[in-house]
Amino acid sequence: MDLDTFFVSVERLSNPRLLGIPVVVGGTGNKGVVASCSYEARQYGIHAGMPIRDARVLCREAVFLPGNMELYSQYSHWVADIIAESAPAYEQASIDEFYIDATGLDKYFEAAAWAHHLRRKIFQRTGLPISLGMSVSKAVAKIATDIAKPNGEKYVFPHEVIPFLKPLPVSAMPGVGKKTNQLLQLLGIRTIGDLQRTSPEFLSRLLGKNGLTLWERAHGIDPTPVLTHYEQQSMSVERTLAQSTSDVRILQAELTAMVEHLAFRLRQMGKLTACVSVKIRYTDFNTYLMHKRIPFTVFDHVLIAEAKELFRQLYREGMEVRLLGVGLSRLIKGYMQLSLFENMPKWVQLYTTLDKIRKRHGEHVIHRGNSSILPPAVPNGYHIRSPD
Repeated sequence: MDLDTFFVSVERLSNPRLLGIPVVVGGTGNKGVVASCSYEARQYGIHAGMPIRDARVLCREAVFLPGNMELYSQYSHWVADIIAESAPAYEQASIDEFYIDATGLDKYFEAAAWAHHLRRKIFQRTGLPISLGMSVSKAVAKIATDIAKPNGEKYVFPHEVIPFLKPLPVSAMPGVGKKTNQLLQLLGIRTIGDLQRTSPEFLSRLLGKNGLTLWERAHGIDPTPVLTHYEQQSMSVERTLAQSTSDVRILQAELTAMVEHLAFRLRQMGKLTACVSVKIRYTDFNTYLMHKRIPFTVFDHVLIAEAKELFRQLYREGMEVRLLGVGLSRLIKGYMQLSLFENMPKWVQLYTTLDKIRKRHGEHVIHRGNSSILPPAVPNGYHIRSPD
């Protein structure tokens, strides 16, 4: 299931006057990049990733909006909750994309009817248009969803998979990027049907492991499982202190260091998190855990602020802490997508630069001052230690 022109759709719920007109999300000035655009804007040649300046030239009458990640996250969480109410297993792949495993539902009632009902329920509750593709595997279901847009449904049953895929361009296949597509085109492999007729050995020699994967997907074979919320990758770190302490400054410094470490790892994975947790164990071995759902982010300064607030709520003043832990969960892909928003590029650039330093010289060479949290507008507060 894929929310159609998600950012634009959310903006239209807040402002119905945007309905039926070209809308571009990503920036209000000439700087920035298109994060999302309406189908009306696409008719002018505007697409995601395009510089705002170019989009203005193509369609001067379009409405340009800066974007609101916090609001989009709220709606994304809402949709995820609706799916979780009835889906046997689901995976949130990105802020607007969900995979659902309906295996076995046909034992009780038709799986397609169930999926149709779920899509209607999401639209009725949220007002968000959402497209649905259903088939034998993740790859085919994703292709079917793309064809179902906007706000439609496409069902590809087992006996239909090969003929359904055959006429589609190879670029429609998940895993075929721009470079791979260009290479395949040069070799005369232009449709998925061409992929079906190409030997897996040749594709493996040409593209390595990815070649065999593409051949399998061209035949509807994709063993990639739907990862449930509990199975989705999460990360955490906890430290037993060398000496138990009730010094809040020391505890918050430890907390900050742990969040920085986790956020760095998260960015290297190209993912965002929507849930922060903090764990405290006192010297009497009583352990307390608290978590909070937050707008999708990967920025240290946001996560540190949330972790410190959780710590403030958990900590019992005067009690000595033996162990401290931090966790990030509800992970989805999408880190670089943040750079498309008008108010995000400077933060993305800052953390990208800091991470390059860490990757080259080690995480230990750069850290925050003991009491610093980045202020909302000025990216500073870092200490850099020479690797020598």
